[in-house]
Amino acid sequence: MSQEETAQPRIHVIVRGSTAGEVLVDGLSHPIVAADDAGVREEIIAHVTTRARVSGRALYITTEDESGQGELLVHPDGRVEGVGAGVPPQTRPILVPPVEVGRTEPVSAVRRETAVPPAPEPAAPEPSAIPQPLGREDLDQDSLFPMPITAPASRSLAGALGGESATPPTLADFLDSRPESPAGPAAWGWQGAVRRLSAGLISPTPGSGERAHRAAVTAVQRSLNGPRTIVVLNPKGGAHKTTTTLLIAATLGMYRGGYTLAWDNNETMGTLGVRAQAARHTNTAVDLLRALDRFADPRSMRVGDLDNYVRAQGDAQFDALASDLDPAGAASIDADAFRKLHATLSRFYRVLVIDTGNNMRASNWEAAVETADQLVIVSTIREDTAYGAASLLDGLRQKGHSDKVDQAVTILASPAKNADEQLSERLHDHFGQLTRAVVDVPYDPALVAGGPLVIEALAPATREAWLRATAAIAEGL
Repeated sequence: MSQEETAQPRIHVIVRGSTAGEVLVDGLSHPIVAADDAGVREEIIAHVTTRARVSGRALYITTEDESGQGELLVHPDGRVEGVGAGVPPQTRPILVPPVEVGRTEPVSAVRRETAVPPAPEPAAPEPSAIPQPLGREDLDQDSLFPMPITAPASRSLAGALGGESATPPTLADFLDSRPESPAGPAAWGWQGAVRRLSAGLISPTPGSGERAHRAAVTAVQRSLNGPRTIVVLNPKGGAHKTTTTLLIAATLGMYRGGYTLAWDNNETMGTLGVRAQAARHTNTAVDLLRALDRFADPRSMRVGDLDNYVRAQGDAQFDALASDLDPAGAASIDADAFRKLHATLSRFYRVLVIDTGNNMRASNWEAAVETADQLVIVSTIREDTAYGAASLLDGLRQKGHSDKVDQAVTILASPAKNADEQLSERLHDHFGQLTRAVVDVPYDPALVAGGPLVIEALAPATREAWLRATAAIAEGL
């Protein structure tokens, strides 16, 4: 068996009724829950697409729903291809049997260890019988998984499954068929200089650095299907959590145009309120919690009504919500308080970026992880903060958050101008095996003093690095 074949995970997908499904990866169950059947299938494809993107290759999956069984290839770009009998048996991974949602047996107990004997080579199909790729426009809300693919590609999957007539194209199909917009003229480097000096008569295409920048901006500006929550974690103090929270929120705010909140979810005192720009008030999450009854009716409340509790961050175009700053205060935020605040704030903001405390056992810390759409593990390139990050990931897995760890982004911040290269390599190797992406951000003297964040004071290389880091995070939203 080749190395490529062994690297292919064994993925079996099941849709159970209209609100539940399951993705089995090498025997490990990943339950899927959504509001309706279409949502379940969309979440399943999103889950497998993310794995395909991480692996850098199309993933072969078997499917099972009320209509029967099927086979698909899910590509890293989200394209879904029906393969049916078109995939040679020797290239398919050993499949795992279906496992009921909630099954508690160890992974080894649900794997089938015996190899599937290869079937005889099929005869060359007629041209009309060759399976056709299914684009996004074919994946309507009624069904995700095709029957053994013999239906023409022009038919919707709902028609292929239920015998219905072909679905006519819609306005959405027409808009999806538009070609990508051409890249604008170069603005950076020698390419941009030539364009300006020639008054646009000579217009070279953008260089690789500028193209990477534009791709990162596009990733950050991607549309979101509802509010999203990013949670920044490391149980060690001084690990760059608050700085990371503010810079992610600032990057999202500047490139998405606001409706982003940086929230200090410390159970008592945190420092985000100190690092954020000041406001005319000193209210905190505790004060907002006491006033939540005012926000109970969504028909009568607007985001401006939060101005007496959050702190606008100027040109960075995000708001900050501080934790309690009273050293003599007795108030604290627990899990119930966090959930109430989260439910209200999610009505007003597209993205919540949550700073966390150092106590993994605090109920509000655990509640934040539960609500997270994307975890960000942050560490400086130091043994002590890296130890905290590594122990954190072990703890999250033990608490049942393996899926979130797999899709997490690790940010490694340089604590000095010259970081320990050997330690950096170790950290990349360790966290690269545990999380979806590992991103480096440089040392910047403007961040050392610990005062309010001033985006304009950061070096261009620092701002670009945080744009790339935020783009990696946004890809998980």
